[in-house]
Amino acid sequence: MRIERHWWNGNRSVSGRRDVYIRTDGQRWEVEAQAGGLTGRSKVQQCPSLSSAEILADAWRGSRPEWRELTH
Repeated sequence: MRIERHWWNGNRSVSGRRDVYIRTDGQRWEVEAQAGGLTGRSKVQQCPSLSSAEILADAWRGSRPEWRELTH
């Protein structure tokens, strides 16, 4: 799976960091919400399309303005 989009909440502390990823293998899509960096907790949800993955990623980020999209 490759990362298609990635957002970060801007918090550099391990306990406060949150990331949301959209990934695809070209056929399947998934969204991962990660709390606490690489060693923290995460939840992955499969999605049928990019548009549904974007809707879910938007919902998981909420309306907080500190989220920023990162490029890979």
